[in-house]
Amino acid sequence: MKFTIEHKDAQSSARTGQIETAHGSIQTPIFMPVGTVASVKGVHQQELKDQIGAQIILGNTYHLYLRPGTDILQKAGGLHKFMAWDRPILTDSGGYQVYSLSGSRKIKEAGVTFQSHIDGSKHFFSPEKAIDIQREIGADIIMAFDECTPYPCDYNYAKKSMHMTHRWLKRCCEHFDQAEGLYGYEQTLFPIIQGSTYTDLRKISAEYIASMDRPANAIGGLSVGEPAEEMYEMTEVVCDILPKEKPRYLMGVGTPMNLLECVALGVDMFDCVLPSRNARHGLLYTSEGIINIKNAKWKEDLSAIDPKSNALTSRTHSKAYLRHLFHSKELVGPQIASLHNLSFYLWLMEEARRHIVAGDFTSWKNQMVKDMSQRL
Repeated sequence: MKFTIEHKDAQSSARTGQIETAHGSIQTPIFMPVGTVASVKGVHQQELKDQIGAQIILGNTYHLYLRPGTDILQKAGGLHKFMAWDRPILTDSGGYQVYSLSGSRKIKEAGVTFQSHIDGSKHFFSPEKAIDIQREIGADIIMAFDECTPYPCDYNYAKKSMHMTHRWLKRCCEHFDQAEGLYGYEQTLFPIIQGSTYTDLRKISAEYIASMDRPANAIGGLSVGEPAEEMYEMTEVVCDILPKEKPRYLMGVGTPMNLLECVALGVDMFDCVLPSRNARHGLLYTSEGIINIKNAKWKEDLSAIDPKSNALTSRTHSKAYLRHLFHSKELVGPQIASLHNLSFYLWLMEEARRHIVAGDFTSWKNQMVKDMSQRL
């Protein structure tokens, strides 16, 4: 993997760049649609390319391991071929599921034992196994195994967990470096910073992760319920420590406003289920504010969903039509909404890149955050 910084903003830490992977280039800052089970829910791969303009998508190691299983993925020649997606893929390590499956998992130094949400069967992930599974999936970018702590989190627990994540990272790196990918192309391992919302722990973790000297670095354990200002504070703390010449990936973030504020802090990569999940419930993000398309006020509004969106459906379909689809329980309603929200996120990142290059990113960002925060 190669990363080139192309432009820097004079008033913030925002920058544009390009990441080169075996399956193509990624222009940063970038948002990655989440394709949990080898599919971005309700969106076809061709729509991801042609309408949304997705440059990279995310797959979920835990879910793909359980279903369809890595034996099927290996027979297919890896996830790219299995789902007919020829652009870059990033997989998480399963560490977030350690967090989300709090009622059915046990964490020890060796790894994590958990129960499948599908059939209750027991499974074990160690740092080494998480690497092996991601090798079998075949993503271009794979993540180190970590523990994502909840919010709020006791200081001593956060400290203990962070140090275990560091020890797990060392095991991940050693195991990763001992073998090559299975499908004839290079994979890149990202380590993950933890430390909850404690500044001293975040500094310790960022310094340790930077010392591992991997090609890129990730920031985990945020967007788990903490106030946005704490998220920004922790992000700024670690971005000030992480090497500037390497990509920074803020995991699981967030709203359009979160993305722009964190681009300003120096983050290059984002992912989140928010745009597609909220779309399926009728919540739309637009350049003018947030819309609940189910509300009666849109019943006779024949204006476009958002004329600025990259998605053809957002420019050609009206708010009234989309509201009608939701109230009629037509499946195409959530699909159009998903196309719109994902397209809006990608459009937002494209605009951020354009304004960084133009030199007016900060003033544009401040106005966009204000506009997008409105409830319409």
